[in-house]
Amino acid sequence: MRAANHGHGHGHGHGHGQGHGHGQVPGGGPWRALRHLFVPHSHDASERIDSALESSRAGMRALWVSLALLGATAAFQAVVAVASGSVALLSDTLHNIADALTAVPVGVAFLLGRRPATRRFTYGYGRAEDVAGIVVVLVIIGSAVLAGVESLRRLAEPADMRNIGAVAVAAVVGFLGNEIAAQVRIRTGRRIGSAALVADGLHARTDALTSLAVLLSAGGAALGWRWADPVVGLLITAAIAAVTIGAARQVLARLMDAVDPALVERATGVLGSVEGVKGVERVRLRWVGHALHAEVTLGVSHTLSLVNAHRVAHDAEDALIRGVPRLTAATIHAHPAPL
Repeated sequence: MRAANHGHGHGHGHGHGQGHGHGQVPGGGPWRALRHLFVPHSHDASERIDSALESSRAGMRALWVSLALLGATAAFQAVVAVASGSVALLSDTLHNIADALTAVPVGVAFLLGRRPATRRFTYGYGRAEDVAGIVVVLVIIGSAVLAGVESLRRLAEPADMRNIGAVAVAAVVGFLGNEIAAQVRIRTGRRIGSAALVADGLHARTDALTSLAVLLSAGGAALGWRWADPVVGLLITAAIAAVTIGAARQVLARLMDAVDPALVERATGVLGSVEGVKGVERVRLRWVGHALHAEVTLGVSHTLSLVNAHRVAHDAEDALIRGVPRLTAATIHAHPAPL
């Protein structure tokens, strides 16, 4: 039997390669290959689900930790902002509140991502993270607009700052709270492959830098410069706008199924090293939540039987899942390579 076309669509999880010996069929012969062709691997799905759940739990832990930090930071700053009348601190506080609130849509997305695929949502609900990323960007934009409007109003109607020392302390507290939250979110987001969580962390990191800018407004107020506070507030607004652009680009790229070209090159190299693969004709990668899915077209020898073509495709799938980070499922199509 010749292998004219072969569709192979198992979804294997990480760490699965050492449990099988596909492609190493000594002792098994044709019977082992035929058995593999028709007998499903019950543990593959469970490993994939366990991996996804663990990623989701890690994301939720990062959100809870950062939410607690930012919530406490924003509450302290809000009290000082009201007592001092500092518009720069008010801008920073508004942004910290917005940053804390963005944990809600991202957390909902992580919870949705745990739901199994259905006939309607055949890839599952992982793309909810991309929707959450859009919500995060919109919240950042809203906080920037509020901060800018208040800063312009105070610039037109200057006022003295009260409790300057408390404002300086609040600025330092804001920096520390945001930087810790940023590190938690960015590290976890990159580890589990969540663009929404990374965008949220970059947002918090910018907040940390803008919190330090509040020190400038406090210094200006100490020197009697009434204009310094609203000017710093506008600078903070500009910084928020800058991070908004960066976060929006990342989120929109994910919505357009953009991936790092280095991942495609890595996948191509891994597939090319699999025994029996004569050529790698097409590699497609896409993010579904914080997991990668692949669709691959391979060329194999036209002399292979259907069983052996299946074995090559399965070996390629195993190698791909082991060799590409965050890749949890692959669909391999093998057909006779040109003579």
